[in-house]
Amino acid sequence: MGKAFWIDQEFDRDRDGRYAVHVRKNLDEFEWGDIAPVRFACTAWELATPPSLTPGFVRWDRRVLEATCHRNTWDGTLYARVRIVSPLPEELRRSRTWWRDRGWLGWQETFGQYVEPTQQDLARIPFLRASLLVEAPVPLDDLPPEPEGPHMEVEQSAHRAVVVLARELNALVSPVLDQLGG
Repeated sequence: MGKAFWIDQEFDRDRDGRYAVHVRKNLDEFEWGDIAPVRFACTAWELATPPSLTPGFVRWDRRVLEATCHRNTWDGTLYARVRIVSPLPEELRRSRTWWRDRGWLGWQETFGQYVEPTQQDLARIPFLRASLLVEAPVPLDDLPPEPEGPHMEVEQSAHRAVVVLARELNALVSPVLDQLGG
């Protein structure tokens, strides 16, 4: 089974712990005073991923277009939203009657990465790009407690939260990517 998400420890270490430095520089992004670890974990994830940190401290399979974490407003739990490149549904692949010689294009790749069409492309070519949206709860069990404020080992707690989230999202999304193949 492949990995959907992983922490790029080596890249980070070679750059003198850039994620910890990034967290320290962005302490104002965190909200303090919650007894649940959800808001803290979501902010730690956001700081570990593009566009906040490029390349990300968290890396993902090239078919993952975006991965975000959110606090559920209904009950305060944590859920993830992951958008994945997908092949066209069988109904569209089976017959091309819908095609009508328009020259439809799907996902384009640049240096092995799936990319959105440019505005110039959209002015002349129709695109049909399938994607899957995974929205699922993420267990809170292993997340570190939110630090009491910006003075308490925030970098270590953020690092631990991101490691846990990457592990949980990997367990959630990797089987889907494996089933899609490629």
